[in-house]
Amino acid sequence: MGYRIRPDADFTEEFRSVAKKQLLHAVTVLEEQPDGVDEAIHSFRKNLKRLRSLYRLVAREVPDFQKRENARLRETARSLSAIRDAAALIGTVEYLRRTARSPDENEALGRIITILEGRRDWMAEAERGLEQRLMEVASTLKEAITSLDTISFDQSHRKNARMLAKSWRRTSLKAKAALTACHDEGTAEDFHDLRKRTYDYRLYHSLLRDIWPGAMKAKRDAAKTLVEDLGHIHDLVVLSELVEAEPQLFNRNDDLTHLLDAIIFRQQQDRREALLKAEIVFSDHPDEEAQRIELLWAAVT
Repeated sequence: MGYRIRPDADFTEEFRSVAKKQLLHAVTVLEEQPDGVDEAIHSFRKNLKRLRSLYRLVAREVPDFQKRENARLRETARSLSAIRDAAALIGTVEYLRRTARSPDENEALGRIITILEGRRDWMAEAERGLEQRLMEVASTLKEAITSLDTISFDQSHRKNARMLAKSWRRTSLKAKAALTACHDEGTAEDFHDLRKRTYDYRLYHSLLRDIWPGAMKAKRDAAKTLVEDLGHIHDLVVLSELVEAEPQLFNRNDDLTHLLDAIIFRQQQDRREALLKAEIVFSDHPDEEAQRIELLWAAVT
């Protein structure tokens, strides 16, 4: 699936093509579910994240379109989030178990995985009308495909170069601000904001990679690793929230103690490592990066 905008092609056609491919893939996996419902929802949500990043890239140029479609995609993703989130919690404990610090902790986390697997299966069985909901979501995405016909961009290559540069600068500035907040108070929301902005930053390197393939790939790979690390940090927060919201799931106090100790230890380690990586990923000045993007894009004819 091509997730790139070629600088030597018509920008409107390229934008519509990228968006349509993501939407069509999401519709296909929801309707056909080649690897089961859980993986279909997971794949669909990844497509929607890429779309929302794409739409943020042009938000200042087409604000009404971005606002409307972002709301559509956000609500559509939320409608299928519960079961996928239940499965993701299992993966989070598996992540903790891979770095267990003692045999007792390893065994405790294994028992907790079994509990969470039971919770996921129960939720899937209790979910009524899931297949119907999947078809409704697919229908909504088809409407989103149709809406792409309403959007167009200026045919001026230089103007589109300025638009991309401004969006790039805005994303970099937001990432820098989130990184500063992580160093200061470092709340869960601060790290989540950094993750979202890094995700956009990574995808922008994919979208515009043709203007400087080698450098874009190196930065994209570094940003991808950072996104994964920040994702683990967020997942640990969600796991902590589950413990607080559903303590009755954990009927062995010693297992719960091991789980909480593992979460705290892993959070501290992951945060330190993520901040070091983020300083490298966002080491360039946003103004200089934006100017470079504009010049490189404008240079392609």
